[in-house]
Amino acid sequence: MAKVSIGLRGWRFDEEAVLDDDGAIRPLAQMPEEARERIARLATLVNKPCDACWLIHGEEEKERSKQARVVYGEPLGEVLLCNDHEADFLYWFREEDGSDLAGNRLMQNAFHQWFDDGGRAPEDYGGMDHVDTDPDSVVQPDPSQDLPDLEQELADMTDEEREALDIDLSDLDI
Repeated sequence: MAKVSIGLRGWRFDEEAVLDDDGAIRPLAQMPEEARERIARLATLVNKPCDACWLIHGEEEKERSKQARVVYGEPLGEVLLCNDHEADFLYWFREEDGSDLAGNRLMQNAFHQWFDDGGRAPEDYGGMDHVDTDPDSVVQPDPSQDLPDLEQELADMTDEEREALDIDLSDLDI
């Protein structure tokens, strides 16, 4: 079973669990619980700025921040990064004991504090090499666009149907 990222690199999904035969995102109710939670959360994240850029520029100048391209961590405790700052996160995670917080929503706060306190990867730190194998065979939503089908699907659901999904939708305007 192939793994795919949708919208942002980082969170990987079993292709068959989240995409239908045409490469479109399945209805949320047809996805496994963990995938459903992450896909719903992605709808709020795809247009957000890089956390590290935001920490540098602040809210008043957040337009100077680069758009996030990768997500690490758990939903509601995720770290969003541009390509330039991914190496900083990976260094923190691998070399500064950030991995101790893997699976914990506190990871976001810990990375933010380390970065805000001046933590950075060494200049020559390699980061991660991403290898795309046959990327043209998988339909990927444009990361600069919202996930309108998902947002519309959620808006069309009754309150009971959304509650049955058992995911936090508080960041969405439904």
